Amino acid sequence: MSIRLLVCVALALGIAIGQTPADAQAEPPHPPLTPEQRGDIYMARKMYREAIDTFRQGPPKDPVLLNKIGIAYHQLLELDKAKKCYEQALKLKKDYAEAMNNLGTVYYARKSYRSAVKWYNRALKISGQEPKSASIYMNLGTAYFARKKYKDASQAYQEALALDPEVFERHGNYGVMLEERTIEERAKFHFYLAKLYAKDGRDELALQYLRKALEEGFKEKKKILEAPEFAKMHDLPEFRQLLALEPRVL
Repeated sequence: MSIRLLVCVALALGIAIGQTPADAQAEPPHPPLTPEQRGDIYMARKMYREAIDTFRQGPPKDPVLLNKIGIAYHQLLELDKAKKCYEQALKLKKDYAEAMNNLGTVYYARKSYRSAVKWYNRALKISGQEPKSASIYMNLGTAYFARKKYKDASQAYQEALALDPEVFERHGNYGVMLEERTIEERAKFHFYLAKLYAKDGRDELALQYLRKALEEGFKEKKKILEAPEFAKMHDLPEFRQLLALEPRVL
């Protein structure tokens, strides 16, 4: 068979000269990962220093990358550096709701609750009633709670649950650490959360958080009995048993 005929047969089979049939059928090589994609992998592995170095290999004026670098510093509890990154991201993208929310969490961590509320509200004005706003509403409620504005806190929590019924059952970049609270504050928080779930008809979760509140030292059982949210649960055996017990305070 002549070389010319070999070339024609190869082309007809879709095989380049010098390739085997297996080579011709192999998938094309995947494009290399971007610095953002590689940084995200390090973040998922909680390798925050490596994530920062990798994100910095991307465009220096990318607000998304600056926000992600801020989150990495935030995870390392380097709040000054995190704050600077969020502020830089906002200079480049003034309507960046996620960076506003994250800046609010820095102020919350510093116990500057009034400033935290301001930034959470600014983020909500931009993000609106999208499902992702549930975490911002949760953070807003927590900041109000820290200021002992319980009515405002409850309203914010209700908005969060309406947008995402599971927002309190999972943790993400938006989450505010309850570990910063005293045991007494955690007890009161879980009592309010139990009321919200009871109002929403989610009795199992209401009982779960009511138990947490009692274990953390919530002693005002009269408030539990008088709360209208729990009225329909009074006949539940689990509810009566819970109030009859004297749980060990953790």
